[in-house]
Amino acid sequence: MPTPERVVEDYLGHLAVERGRAPNTLRSYRLDLDRYTGHLADLGRGDLSAVKETDVAGFVTALRTGERPLAASSAARALAAVRGLHRFAVQEGTVPTDVAAGVAPPSLPSRLPTALSIDQVDQLIAGCVADSPTGLRDRALLELLYSTGARISEIVGADLDDLDQQARTVLLHGKGNKQRIVPVGRPALAAVDAYLVRARPTLGARGAGTPALLINARGNRMSRQSAWHVLRSAAEASGLEPSVVASISPHTLRHCFATHLLSGGADVRVVQELLGHASVATTQIYTHVTVDTLREVYATAHPRARG
Repeated sequence: MPTPERVVEDYLGHLAVERGRAPNTLRSYRLDLDRYTGHLADLGRGDLSAVKETDVAGFVTALRTGERPLAASSAARALAAVRGLHRFAVQEGTVPTDVAAGVAPPSLPSRLPTALSIDQVDQLIAGCVADSPTGLRDRALLELLYSTGARISEIVGADLDDLDQQARTVLLHGKGNKQRIVPVGRPALAAVDAYLVRARPTLGARGAGTPALLINARGNRMSRQSAWHVLRSAAEASGLEPSVVASISPHTLRHCFATHLLSGGADVRVVQELLGHASVATTQIYTHVTVDTLREVYATAHPRARG
């Protein structure tokens, strides 16, 4: 009889030896699966092959509504461990069917992207002091991110030939090798020009030559991790509130780009094209941010909204 506890041990051994899972990952799996075997014990399911789909669904419900309810994300993580267990049991021939495959995880709350105000963006970019070759490069990086709404990976992946200074555009290579041409604002062009004239030759002197637009101190293409470090360093040096600094992510300037365009009256379809979103539904999350702003203005300015 394949007891749940025995199958859990076999599964964790499989994850450790054959899948090479990290110790911390294994500890998390054990915690979630111990909860699950406890749930099955309460139901009197001493044989894993006797478990039903409703038992698995009931486990998720219990996680969300018990004495110490878990967040939806934690319950979803636990269900992922349970699904892996049952999938493993089927593959090993321990049980005939995968009763966990059809159990849906709890819906995760939608999180609106963090967007800074225009003044905060100015303050963030000013936190990058352009008084050295790397400083000039870093200022160009941040200006480009905000001006184009590009992902960090798209900007560091851009080549010199992708930038058309005369047309004031840049060719971005997005997800799935999809390309799009995005306008570049004058402040960003000025920052890029200063970098190309006063910094890139110095930075590139140590390298073997690269077509990359943004390069590191060794003359090679700048990495995504280095670009993220530049953004974090600028945020910490900007003088912004600690809570604002803590909220900054690799996508912050992309979020600001979209939010500020929509707040300024841009059509959501145009913003979709600029961001390179396959579906307008992805872009429409930013309309919620602007609606919140409109609601705040209305609440403070309209005579019938006060009191």
